[in-house]
Amino acid sequence: MSKRDYYEVLGVARNAGDEELKKAYRRLAMKLHPDRNPGDAGAEAAFKEAKEAYEVLSDGGKRRLYDQHGHAAFEHGMGGGNAGPGFGGADMGDIFGDIFGNIFGGGGRAQGPRRGADVGYMMELELEEAVAGVEKTIHIPTMASCAPCKGSGSADGKVDTCATCQGRGQVRMQRGPFMMQAPCPHCDGAGKTIANPCKTCNGNGRVEEEKTLAVKIPAGVDSGDRIRLAGEGEAGPAGASPGDLYVEVRVRPHAIFERDGDDLHCEVPIRISQAALGDTVRVPTLSGELELRIPTETQSGKVFRLRDRGVKSVRSRAPGDLYCKVVVETPVNLTAEQRTLLEQFEATFVGEGARRHSPKSSTFFDGVKSFIDRMVS
Repeated sequence: MSKRDYYEVLGVARNAGDEELKKAYRRLAMKLHPDRNPGDAGAEAAFKEAKEAYEVLSDGGKRRLYDQHGHAAFEHGMGGGNAGPGFGGADMGDIFGDIFGNIFGGGGRAQGPRRGADVGYMMELELEEAVAGVEKTIHIPTMASCAPCKGSGSADGKVDTCATCQGRGQVRMQRGPFMMQAPCPHCDGAGKTIANPCKTCNGNGRVEEEKTLAVKIPAGVDSGDRIRLAGEGEAGPAGASPGDLYVEVRVRPHAIFERDGDDLHCEVPIRISQAALGDTVRVPTLSGELELRIPTETQSGKVFRLRDRGVKSVRSRAPGDLYCKVVVETPVNLTAEQRTLLEQFEATFVGEGARRHSPKSSTFFDGVKSFIDRMVS
């Protein structure tokens, strides 16, 4: 069975903006979420379909691929799955420092080979995982120290001082009136040479392999946060110190909640009768459902604050709050009896007295009348 068009799934136009996509997805998520439809396989399948559509269309790069190639962009690997290792530009100012040991000091080596390259890895998390913390196993293709020669590059363990640079790793070159320094072309800046290279690594001291690591993600991380794992990057050539691994977090869009710093926001749909008469409804939180009292005559858009039901981030000690925005839904698929009852109810709003039951429309029509009076005067 072929997949439905993602725009059709969310019920939006192909030029829909980010906010329109978000609203459409949340409306479907609140209606179809498995917690609200226990045992309904059809609702669960529709929820997963909407989630998949939103994850693609809310990502600029994936959306461009989808617009160009449709579902084939992801079926054949053009769009990729979870982002893997290889994002560039490691920023040394990571927020967590080094959670696996001592931080490497600065200054570098005046001679010898450079340390191994830093490696980046993009880790996608569900909101629940980011809030609670989680341990993930990742697989990193990298350059590792050669085991047979222990990273020396020498089959017999013998390493000689480079005769060209006398072990300095650098040579001086005269360019007219200028004296310049450059890495030694004979030993490639290592300051040493190998007479009997290791056959496994061809004297490089490193081999390609896939490294498996267990990464502990602290509770409260958010998209853009980075964790530094010292020494878990690429091994340095000829036994030089390894680089670091930087794990960057990306939190996937959630079906119900939107995170804003330490706070969470969600929409709570209620019926018009619940809004008018008042009621108690159950609302979701990250730690289970809570009861929320809806006062009588509650207007659509009213926001209720649930203290300490947000996120306790890695930067703060106190948790944020959960803000529940009430959305009054217009009833659909009415039975004949329901339609009759609503018609009878509507008939009670007659004359000028009807306006006192609709505070917003009263203000609106007063404003319209004032505007027209100014236009004709």
